[in-house]
Amino acid sequence: MQEPSLELQLSTLPNNPGVYQFYDAEDKILYVGKAKNLKKRVSSYFTKNHEIGKTRVLVKKIRNIKHIVVPTESDALLLENNLIKKYQPRYNVLLKDDKSYPWICIKNERFPRIFPTRRHIKDGSEYFGPYTSMKTVKTLLDLIKSVYPLRTCNYDLSKEKIESGKYKVCLEYHLKNCKGPCEDYQDVEEYHRQIEEIREILKGNFKSSLQHFKNQMKIFAQEMRFEEAQDIKEKVAVLENYQVKTTIVNPKINNVDVFSIISDEAFAYVNYLQLSHGSIIRSHTLEIKKKLDESDAELLALAIVEIRQRFKSLTREIYVPFSVEVEQDVKITIPKLGDKKRILELSERNAKLQRQERFNQIKIMDPDRHTNRLMAQMKKDLRLSEEPRHIECFDNSNIQGTNPVAACVVFKNGKPSKKEYRHYNIKTVDGPDDFASMEEVVFRRYKRLLEEEEPLPQLIVIDGGKGQLSSALKSLDILGLRGKIAIVGIAKRLEEIYFPGDSIPLYLDKKSESLKVIQFLRNEAHRFGITFHRNKRSAGAISSELEVIEGIGGKTIEELLKKFKSVKRVKEASLEQLAETVGMARAKKIYESFH
Repeated sequence: MQEPSLELQLSTLPNNPGVYQFYDAEDKILYVGKAKNLKKRVSSYFTKNHEIGKTRVLVKKIRNIKHIVVPTESDALLLENNLIKKYQPRYNVLLKDDKSYPWICIKNERFPRIFPTRRHIKDGSEYFGPYTSMKTVKTLLDLIKSVYPLRTCNYDLSKEKIESGKYKVCLEYHLKNCKGPCEDYQDVEEYHRQIEEIREILKGNFKSSLQHFKNQMKIFAQEMRFEEAQDIKEKVAVLENYQVKTTIVNPKINNVDVFSIISDEAFAYVNYLQLSHGSIIRSHTLEIKKKLDESDAELLALAIVEIRQRFKSLTREIYVPFSVEVEQDVKITIPKLGDKKRILELSERNAKLQRQERFNQIKIMDPDRHTNRLMAQMKKDLRLSEEPRHIECFDNSNIQGTNPVAACVVFKNGKPSKKEYRHYNIKTVDGPDDFASMEEVVFRRYKRLLEEEEPLPQLIVIDGGKGQLSSALKSLDILGLRGKIAIVGIAKRLEEIYFPGDSIPLYLDKKSESLKVIQFLRNEAHRFGITFHRNKRSAGAISSELEVIEGIGGKTIEELLKKFKSVKRVKEASLEQLAETVGMARAKKIYESFH
């Protein structure tokens, strides 16, 4: 099969984040890249004038484009990294070495430097991370730099070279950003004590740093060295301010990974919280697309392995909502109450928020996917044999038995189809009999659809409990439609869902999307029905004042209301104005009855 043209491939690219791959005429991979918006990024290669010669040559060679859509930019970065390492494309330079998320490195040196890096080199240096955002890395490094004077030069500060006087202090020393270890103004022990405190800060533990500075501040104050004491006070304030920004859970909860899962028919969302010294130091949510009907336990077990590997977690205890199979030497805790339970609930809230955010994105970027997922969810929740793409809902309206009416609203693919809404005047029922009214309107609706060979709905929703549902079923029995259309009733008080032949109702989760659609249907039917009822009732009240006038019939009343718009204006009209509309004889009768 011949590959589609590049123009066609470009026009059909999605606007989602993902990874793209360029192939040449011999189907060799040329380049792998990531994009926040695949369509915009890939199209830019073919619409811009590239200054770099290598890019121009690359574009000339492209004959085929493949892409992989992923949920987020972070996922795109990971996938791009993996594909580059796997295929080693000719035109990829970045990320060929072991680059991925940023880390903070404490270099293995006599006077260690601290800096951000994407390289993870096994030279005895310490690496903290990975961090999902470079902004987090910069914030931490700014905090450390503002509190601790550290060297930034890359000199080899061996004891021999310092003693020989090879180096001279630089501007950083005069700016008080460095204490000058290159000229032996700072000893190794003091420098390493700073590094130890920084190490604890990167782990989320500020306690030792704060205690050390507070003790030092007291000593300076006692020695009347108030300027130095003020410097220390400012550093304490910086540390305490940053610590307040981190979510404090419980100081006794130390070095724990927390996992929770929220899932629907097509996707699962696993949230990961990393706790250190009572604070949350990392949060990450992983979206998993279901391939088969995997259970939450299976998906959570897979996600725990993936996330712990990705973030190189070595904690020996994890909190989870239910029992899962993980590494043998890891302790599993299923919290039931207290702070442990609250932190698990916080993780679940994060997963739910991520899921809702994805739903909102999908509604905009891929409305069909959102609709398909919603329909699949409703089919499962309401135990239907097919997806309810076409739903109809009925509601009765009457006040003290007057002007009984009914409304039928229609939803297609979970959304109102207002042009198909219908009003019904109840014809065969005397007095306020909701059950008989429901029976009449359901019969009339589906008798007509059958006669006109119009498509029938997959689901009927009745506003009411068991009584109204039974009445509607009588009409379906007469028409031979029972069993061919699913039907449920929704009772207002506790939002119970009733099924035919089942006395025990179904209670859906209050936040369930299926329940929200049914509530929307019911409220829309009620709004539509009550509006019609009010209009009919008010029209009846208006015309009644004119009907009592002897010799004035319906046609005359219609003409008057058409001309004057209301009974009040008819009352205020002069005899001549009335005569212009209905003639002098009838005008006199109307004028005299009001005056």
